[in-house]
Amino acid sequence: MTASPSPSAPLRLLAVHAHPDDESSKGAATMAMYAAAGVDVLVATCTDGSRGDIQNPEMEGKPHPKRDMAGARRLEMDRAAGVLGVSQRWLGFVDSGLPEGDPLPPLPVGSFATLPLERAAAPLVRLVRTFRPQVILSYDENGGYPHPDHIMAHRVAVEAFEAAGDPARYPGTGEAWAPSKLYYDRAFSPERFRALHYALEESGLQSPYAERLAAWLETDAEGHTPPAPTHPTTTQIECGDFFEARDDALRAHRTQVDPGGFFFAVSPAMQRRVWPWEDYSLIQSRIPADLPEKDFFAGLR
Repeated sequence: MTASPSPSAPLRLLAVHAHPDDESSKGAATMAMYAAAGVDVLVATCTDGSRGDIQNPEMEGKPHPKRDMAGARRLEMDRAAGVLGVSQRWLGFVDSGLPEGDPLPPLPVGSFATLPLERAAAPLVRLVRTFRPQVILSYDENGGYPHPDHIMAHRVAVEAFEAAGDPARYPGTGEAWAPSKLYYDRAFSPERFRALHYALEESGLQSPYAERLAAWLETDAEGHTPPAPTHPTTTQIECGDFFEARDDALRAHRTQVDPGGFFFAVSPAMQRRVWPWEDYSLIQSRIPADLPEKDFFAGLR
């Protein structure tokens, strides 16, 4: 296990996510591993998830999410955080929803992705200055996938990383604190999906990843490999012992996650054998970094 906190310097990790359930599908095993090792792990959830559709057939027609989706997802978030052993804070914004149609309709007025950056980032800057994390984890410029709230979550995370240490910025949100490292999550890395796809096929099992890999291959003129990522993997956290906790946290989001779906296609045992890591890109570091890494807190212990 890579995480072993120093008693003289408490280690703190802040993960910034767009909606309740994103923390369980991106980096959950990493967070559970660090939390179990004594690191203080906090999830900042930007929106209430109120415009999420029911993704689990078993939940169709259930009265609570139909009447109050945000309330149902708040309960789901509480259960997932308990499974992972992490703390969680709501930043208080309204879900923007995922627009559909051609042309796309405008986003709802006042929703998270429509706000000016400084207004959207202020609660996170306040949280950074209060929680004082050494490490912030978020999404890349595409949001991991291009949901408007994911893209805004990326923007506010970068803004908070850059601004929280400057006492002249965001006055009234607490004493300045400069985090040391900013990472982007690579939960959907082509390398991981390719490894899992081939492992399933070699075992005689059907792979749900064929279509995703084919789409990646279409962007490669030679048709050999998925395209090079915008941000390559610099940091792999070995956290296979916590894959079951990750899956249980995902299942806690009952409205959003089908327990027979895509996320559970590969058993935790097979994943531990084939790809026992979660992958990240180190984007900014205010301390010297020796890449590749196996620990978010390398150089900070």
